[in-house]
Amino acid sequence: MKPKLVRITTVPESLKSLLSGQLKFMSDNGFDVIGISSNGKFLNDVKEEEGIEVFNIEMSRKITPIKDLIALLYLYFYFKKCKPLIVHTHTPKAGTVGMIAAKLARVPVRLHTVAGLPLLEARGIKRVVLNIVEKITYSCSTKVYPNSFSLKEIIEQNRFCNPKKMKVIANGSSNGINTEYFNPALFSIESRLELKNKLNINSQDFVFIFVGRLVRDKGINELVKAFNDFNFDINSSKLLLVGHYESELDPLEKETLKIIENNSNIISVGFQKDVRIYFSIANCLVFPSYREGFPNVVMQAGAMGLPSIVSDINGCNEIIQEGVNGTIIPVKDKEVIVEKMRELTENRFFYNQLQINARNIIIERYEQKTVWESLLAEYRNLLKYN
Repeated sequence: MKPKLVRITTVPESLKSLLSGQLKFMSDNGFDVIGISSNGKFLNDVKEEEGIEVFNIEMSRKITPIKDLIALLYLYFYFKKCKPLIVHTHTPKAGTVGMIAAKLARVPVRLHTVAGLPLLEARGIKRVVLNIVEKITYSCSTKVYPNSFSLKEIIEQNRFCNPKKMKVIANGSSNGINTEYFNPALFSIESRLELKNKLNINSQDFVFIFVGRLVRDKGINELVKAFNDFNFDINSSKLLLVGHYESELDPLEKETLKIIENNSNIISVGFQKDVRIYFSIANCLVFPSYREGFPNVVMQAGAMGLPSIVSDINGCNEIIQEGVNGTIIPVKDKEVIVEKMRELTENRFFYNQLQINARNIIIERYEQKTVWESLLAEYRNLLKYN
């Protein structure tokens, strides 16, 4: 009988995108894999695409004590019934309720991957509460996997977890990057020109791209204002925004929304299921996020041959090496974004050097199969002692 492995995320979009392909890989390599998340179309997608069993338990990304308690109880009774050997959680809320329920149900191997710490931007009582919750999550786990080395250092500095419990898998990342899928060679000149024409992008335009949620924490306010200032002087440039707004959880400033609406050189295309062709028409990723774990977008852009301007935060400052495959800027610094945009558009030699290195570094350090095989070896090693 195959050992049961339960993987949990708060929302099914995360189960589908953050762990794409990995669940099937584990299933093909000796595990009976079960995916658990909130209900939704994406949960059924996971079932079909990964070929695994899925189970729906409603969880909220917000602070909702009663709903969280109900989710915890559902998970506890589910674990008691199906008796998994490993429960592995991702995302903050799934981590907390999943690890507590797994410990109460006496699941022998309880693993939690940390892919970012939202609490770093919290203040006052909210920060105190989130600190306590984070410590509870880690105390209920048997192993904690920060998905970057700098994130591991932050957890140690805040004394959230015993350092002996923690380990970074491979070179970091929760899922690595499929460099065969994210490959600029897959897109013809004709298909790129067609999209450029559709978006009113001229052949001489230098295209900066952002991919992700259009929210405050991703640095969109600073990015849009910086591009607006930069574009006032250099009109042969575009800013391509690929992602959806989250007006309830983390809204943008009204001024930012007004600039996006009025600046014809800022092109917002909304959420796109396949972002690769958008990368293929761009010249540089700009990712001025306030906090991350190990951002897939920066790896995706690199695999597509793009250098990146990223903020000096954990994950970003590991994927990007200053002056090698991109450049690193302070967090929340609009003026430096303008400065770097100007440098990359005016110093073509510097830009070309970054571009040459971009894809090779991702292939060497973050190829997906390397991450999967490292995690599989970790699972097998842990089961030897349980």
